[in-house]
Amino acid sequence: MQRSEKKIIADIRRAAKQGQMNAAKIMAKDLVRTRKHVESMYKMKTQLQTVSLRLQTIRSQAAMADAMKGVTKAMMRMNRQMNLPAMQRIMMEFERQSQIMDMKEETIGDVMDDMMEDDDEEEEMDTILNQVLDEIGIDLGTELAATPVGGVPEKAGTGRVAVAESETAEDAELQQRLNNLRQL
Repeated sequence: MQRSEKKIIADIRRAAKQGQMNAAKIMAKDLVRTRKHVESMYKMKTQLQTVSLRLQTIRSQAAMADAMKGVTKAMMRMNRQMNLPAMQRIMMEFERQSQIMDMKEETIGDVMDDMMEDDDEEEEMDTILNQVLDEIGIDLGTELAATPVGGVPEKAGTGRVAVAESETAEDAELQQRLNNLRQL
């Protein structure tokens, strides 16, 4: 149709150059009809594509409904086969047996540890630990002895407890601030 349109335009020009105005009007009218046919063809094509897309959508929805129907049937069969009270009893018995087994395993483990434990191992472990601590410069005995067990009363009769003194100036400053706040 587009080729036909180009041919008609060329014929209209030729007729107009030759002075045949009636023939040019008829060809112009034919050109308008041709353009309307092209436009209606595009509209028809678009409508057909729309219908095709709708059909595809409907087919997809039908396939989805069939799949859901199959899944629903399978779920119904499973629900009929599943005995919930029996399943609960089985799970409770499993949990009880598991706890019994854990207790037995723990008891056996403790007995085995007691049988296998050797005083020499503990002494060797302490020796190795002390060597490592000596290498990094920590004397465990003096560090533990220097650590206060509880708070030291700050003032007699106040009932307040002071935090153990620290070795750094920053800790001392924080302690002073704490004491100042307590006096307020």
